[in-house]
Amino acid sequence: MVCPVEHPRHLPADARRAVTVEAVIALAAEQNPSEITTAAIAQRMKLTQGALFRHFANKEAIWLAVMDWVAEQLLTRIEQAARDAASPLQALEAMFFTHVDFVARNPGIPRILFGELQRCGETPAKRMVQALLGRYSERLRVCIEAGKRAGQLAAEVDSLAAATLFIGVIQGLVMQSLLAGDVQLMRRQAPGAFALYRRGIGRSDESARHE
Repeated sequence: MVCPVEHPRHLPADARRAVTVEAVIALAAEQNPSEITTAAIAQRMKLTQGALFRHFANKEAIWLAVMDWVAEQLLTRIEQAARDAASPLQALEAMFFTHVDFVARNPGIPRILFGELQRCGETPAKRMVQALLGRYSERLRVCIEAGKRAGQLAAEVDSLAAATLFIGVIQGLVMQSLLAGDVQLMRRQAPGAFALYRRGIGRSDESARHE
């Protein structure tokens, strides 16, 4: 038997935050994130705006909560994927497909992130996105350097460039899916895209033969 879900207005603060984030991501999958209003968020949650603002000072605070949730969830998932892998190269592959799966399950997230990065000037939410990308890139660099030491990746690979390309490939898959209006397109294209990426940073047969 499924327990009834407590109404949002009766939830504790942490649970209310999670429900709010869920509502914003769901709305972002349906419309331009910049056009999402606090009234629409409250309506999706079946609350009044007054009830919503008892937990968030303003719309910017809601956006920060969304960014914080995205960063925490994505980084936690890719870290777990990397830890469960048997080798650095397998870790890269696991992180790649974990990221793709995360976005495919939450299509509103890239729309929010891309929209935030296009805003002019610095905002707290934009800085949070930049920090997320920086932490993600550093985690990838560590994995790539481990792959080089293990002889799985080419010794001459620039780890920063390889990390940037890794994220860029995923962003490309996401953008094509958004343009096509088919969120599952990224899942179908991911295996081929990762195979090309892996070939680009892997050791060549010629290098292996000379060892």
